[in-house]
Amino acid sequence: MLVSILLGAIESAGLAKFGAALGAAIAIIGAGLGIGRIGGTAMEAISRQPEAAGDIRSSMIIAAALIEGVTLFAIIICALAILM
Repeated sequence: MLVSILLGAIESAGLAKFGAALGAAIAIIGAGLGIGRIGGTAMEAISRQPEAAGDIRSSMIIAAALIEGVTLFAIIICALAILM
């Protein structure tokens, strides 16, 4: 009885670590795609309106920083789930 409970706990812990690692991977991939799309769209906008380059660049940097902040938060939560 006790052995089956311990084995169940070990299996669920392994599955939780796998889920946390998968969550971190998805967060990183999503952030990379998002920042890439922001950069590409900003370059297209700058090529269409070169006089607005400063405003577009500022908006792009703020949006990329917000995405990186959320991604860092997700990775820390996943790392805590793996280590705990």
